[in-house]
Amino acid sequence: MELRLKFNEDAANYDKARPSYPDELFADIIAYSGIYENSNILEIGIGTGQATLPFLKLGCNVTAIELGSDLAEYTRSKFSTYKNLKVINADFIEADLKRKHFDLIYCATAFHWLEQEKAYNKIKMLLKPNATLALFWNHPFPNRADDKTNAASKRVYDKYRPTDKPITEFTEKDLEIRKKALVQNGFANVEAKLYKRTRTLTTQEYIALINTYSDHRALHDDIKVSFEKEMISAIDSLGGKINIYDTIDLYLAKKEK
Repeated sequence: MELRLKFNEDAANYDKARPSYPDELFADIIAYSGIYENSNILEIGIGTGQATLPFLKLGCNVTAIELGSDLAEYTRSKFSTYKNLKVINADFIEADLKRKHFDLIYCATAFHWLEQEKAYNKIKMLLKPNATLALFWNHPFPNRADDKTNAASKRVYDKYRPTDKPITEFTEKDLEIRKKALVQNGFANVEAKLYKRTRTLTTQEYIALINTYSDHRALHDDIKVSFEKEMISAIDSLGGKINIYDTIDLYLAKKEK
């Protein structure tokens, strides 16, 4: 199974463990795009709807694409009282969608799974002239050297998931890569912004969270069981809580005429 389908294995845990996004981020998207009630918007990779509710409450007509069949069905049920949501179980690149129809297309922590050039080209085909593309990600960081709970977590990762790649927090410098890609792919008026927050999770909440990560779910069962057992012990030894330092990056751009 390809990694991007790993999210489909436990929709209920994904919905419970994955965080939403800051209210300020949604306000910035709405202000930049100018969307309002009855605007047509498309969400790529809805998952279980961590980034969907603000647009439903605004009264937009939301079409959502979701590759995972279980995730799609779960989200249809979760938002069943909203008649302004349509969830399509399909690959975005292959999905049959109306051209020049959408006032906003957005994607939350999923765009990197797509073949970039094809995805950008399809988005331009689907957006109305001067309409908006919004891309955003959450980058959870549990590796601050001055945080005892992070140090304990890192020791377990170093034992079971060693890496030579430096583990660093997302910064302003990292914004430039995606901004350049948007310009190179024919988008204009590009803006980018970072949001910061800290979450404190219980041991079990953290285990539930890492079980939503595709690379963790792909571990061999023996390694996964040992990893989680030692992670539980490490966090419990420090009071049963761990701090996660989130950086959320948002990119806004207009389709050129």
